[in-house]
Amino acid sequence: MASTTHPQELIWAYLIHLSYNMWADRAGPDIKGKYYSAKPFLRCDDSLWNDLLPRMRDAGVNMLVIDVGDAVQFKSHPEIPLKDAWPIAKMKDQLAKCRELRLEPIPKLNFSTCHDQWLGKYARMVSTPEYYQVVKDLIAETLEIFDTPRLFHLGMDEEAQIHQKAFAYVVIRQHELWWHDFNFMIDQLKPKSVRPWIWSDMIWVKRDEFRAQMPKSVLQSNWYYGPTFDERVEVKSYDDLDKAGFDEVPTFSNWETPQNVYNTVRYCKQHIGRERLQGFIHAPWRPTLEEVRDRHLDAIDNIKQARHIYETS
Repeated sequence: MASTTHPQELIWAYLIHLSYNMWADRAGPDIKGKYYSAKPFLRCDDSLWNDLLPRMRDAGVNMLVIDVGDAVQFKSHPEIPLKDAWPIAKMKDQLAKCRELRLEPIPKLNFSTCHDQWLGKYARMVSTPEYYQVVKDLIAETLEIFDTPRLFHLGMDEEAQIHQKAFAYVVIRQHELWWHDFNFMIDQLKPKSVRPWIWSDMIWVKRDEFRAQMPKSVLQSNWYYGPTFDERVEVKSYDDLDKAGFDEVPTFSNWETPQNVYNTVRYCKQHIGRERLQGFIHAPWRPTLEEVRDRHLDAIDNIKQARHIYETS
């Protein structure tokens, strides 16, 4: 297992996108931002990628969560990758560069039906034998490419109708089917002793079901991007997860305001037990493109300041 972060070291992670095809299958008038809809080409500039890595190291980032999606030329399913997807050799070279910079690379494949446009035709075959085989194959190949990482982010957020209202094709799993498919994904990681990691927003609407059925082995990243920490369910879910005994990597973002970054650190340090607070992850939710370079640079600077707040508060 290739790891550059000691298991007891607090995680300071950055979410970066090779693939940005995790959202809508079409554009619509109510969609935020011009990057929202899926595109048939890679949205990742090498120039920005290369500049961000050493800047992350200098800011104290020690983990890079890489949204792989359709941006790598998978051998098991060559029908999925974009035509300009990275060759596997390039991906492995970049993973080696990350490790040299002490940025532990962690793969992310989001299998939520709200964020699986990268799966191509298989996004319309959810919970079929064909779908399960593709999920199994892609997880296995990604584990191999990443040299058996200690964590694997499976996404699984926002699988609800409200988040797909602009989609042309809507797919929602719920009740026992969602848990069946999620456990199937977890089962693909167990033989390699890789820990599953997900976004935790299901707990907002299905608190009791989540607490009863979610395995404690799954690393949780609840998220909230506003500036004000009050009694809203998104915020109190940090407390709920802690009280239920889940390990957490809270998510902050400059999506709305950088103040969210600092307030998340303050709140979670006070409300989550240190033995369960595994670290933090910054999700800027922008493609790795030169035109949004400033957004990424600001986000990385946010992490440097967040680390200082955590260490001094």
